[in-house]
Amino acid sequence: MKEPSGPLPDQRPAARRLHSLCVFCGSSTGNDPAFCQAAQALGDALVHQQITLVYGGGNIGLMGVIADRVMQGGGRAIGVIPRQLQEKELAHHGITDLHVVDSMHQRKARMAELAEAFVAMPGGYGTIEEFAEVLTWSQLGLHTKPMGLLNVSGYFDHFLRFLDHAVDVRLLQLEHRRLVLESDHVDHLLTQMHDWQAPSLPKWIESEAT
Repeated sequence: MKEPSGPLPDQRPAARRLHSLCVFCGSSTGNDPAFCQAAQALGDALVHQQITLVYGGGNIGLMGVIADRVMQGGGRAIGVIPRQLQEKELAHHGITDLHVVDSMHQRKARMAELAEAFVAMPGGYGTIEEFAEVLTWSQLGLHTKPMGLLNVSGYFDHFLRFLDHAVDVRLLQLEHRRLVLESDHVDHLLTQMHDWQAPSLPKWIESEAT
């Protein structure tokens, strides 16, 4: 009898071990104390699980909160910041390593190279733009890294409803909608990321699906 070539039906592939996580978040702290609390909780979890923080390199806002928490706990934090922002004294010089690049495009590319997964926390235009870009890269098959939203105080509820609406009107495939992991709890979100198994997805919508 021929032996099965893949895992048995009751066997799951081994969970991935994340070594680095890119966090997109605000350069302000906002007016909800839960935002800072979540940044601190995520920082604590990264230290506990020995996951290196990769982030935008700033010392202000939620970026500064999570970086400070990681360093205070004895963890590792790598920042990537454009030279223009460094010159405005926004760079965090107390982290493990600071990469200074020439542009925002280089910043995003470098963070993506350094990270094995991506999380967005509450933030503004930059946070959404950065998360949407890595999400698009996954949709196009350019990477298979897990991506999630830490949905503190329901901050991303409207964004998630937008994605659901895009599926309803057939501008987004359901399989691509499922690329976005989501939780309001740090440990639950990280567990989803450790357990993530990248689906096999088409890069483009077929003509009969339009």
